[in-house]
Amino acid sequence: MKCLFVTVGTTSFDDLIACVSAPDSLQKIESLGYSRLILQIGRGTVVPEPFSTESFTLDVYRYKDSLKEDIQKADLVISHAGAGSCLETLEKGKPLLVVINEKLMNNHQLELAKQLHKEGHLFYCTCSTLPGLLQSMDLSTLKCYPPGQPEKFSAFLDKVVGLQK
Repeated sequence: MKCLFVTVGTTSFDDLIACVSAPDSLQKIESLGYSRLILQIGRGTVVPEPFSTESFTLDVYRYKDSLKEDIQKADLVISHAGAGSCLETLEKGKPLLVVINEKLMNNHQLELAKQLHKEGHLFYCTCSTLPGLLQSMDLSTLKCYPPGQPEKFSAFLDKVVGLQK
């Protein structure tokens, strides 16, 4: 039973939740062999109705103390580009698809996603390109993120966000 976990962290990212829970997306997700979709919606105003059929379950919640368990259970994580969510997922060795929030003006998140994509650790897209990418991406091409190097990651973040030259 394959599980897809979507997280927006503590923020709200209604476009992502609306996109993933749209009927055609649900159909696509199911056709890719996932039988469970867990949405962590944060402060969002888009609140999909949880449901369960014989072949598919949709779970929805706002917050949990820790996303560890859901990340652990997931065969694929779709996340907003928050550094914390990205790092937690990559360190668990889970395939990660980062969706960039185009409405955020200061988009250092995009830089982070681009860099990690260049290094082969994740896929990234926007809400509009998400359905196509879900269909076409090959998770087996992803490289494992070297665990336990938070200092490397924070140095990288500082550089991306422009805190050091």
